[in-house]
Amino acid sequence: ILFGERMIVSIHQPNYIPWLGYFHKIANSDVFVIFDDVQFPRGKDWIYRNKIKTENGAKWLSVPLKNKNNFLKINEIEINNDIEWQKKHINVLYSNYQKAEFFTTYFETLEKLLNKKWKFLMEMNLEIIHTIMKFLDIKTKIVFSSELNVKDTGTMKIIKIIEKLNGDKYFTSWGEGSRRYIEGFEEKFNDYGINIIRQEVMIPEYQQLFGNFLPELSILDMLFNINAQKTQDFINNSKI
Repeated sequence: ILFGERMIVSIHQPNYIPWLGYFHKIANSDVFVIFDDVQFPRGKDWIYRNKIKTENGAKWLSVPLKNKNNFLKINEIEINNDIEWQKKHINVLYSNYQKAEFFTTYFETLEKLLNKKWKFLMEMNLEIIHTIMKFLDIKTKIVFSSELNVKDTGTMKIIKIIEKLNGDKYFTSWGEGSRRYIEGFEEKFNDYGINIIRQEVMIPEYQQLFGNFLPELSILDMLFNINAQKTQDFINNSKI
């Protein structure tokens, strides 16, 4: 895959119904790389779960998995459909957001998506991500790391992916997972002519159900409560 001019590249795992910052990252990149050919993380992770708001505070929605402890790549992880998780997620979303102002605008589309018979977690997550990108009118090009055939690991994998896409800027969040690829390796990025752009997302308080404001929930909380247009405004007004 060859791209003409130098560009901003960001890289992220395919998370489950991600938060605003995930879509802020996509919207502010020329190319967004789905990191799908690396090992599925051990322990708790956003790839198969996310938070929504209930009358009792934040609640995790987790997708049950079949083989997450088998040292497989992200794109090989299967959903455990022996558990009736889909109905549960749909019911929890319905019971907690049905009174939200814009609930009916988006719920039916999401319900159909969640109700499909998915085998692989990544396929479902990508379909949800693409659907939310459409809601938010984000047209960034999506590429899979597995398509790029970069054999390196760790920081060099990131650098070689950016180089292969003719990128000269790496737009990255600053959580623990992202920092471990960057801190101590800044010179390596310099050697390849890549500037690191650090993502800062400020989520101003917006109208939510159930009392005090909770930040960093799945983007569904914003869509249901304030709609896609206002969510887009937050994305456009956050610094990079």
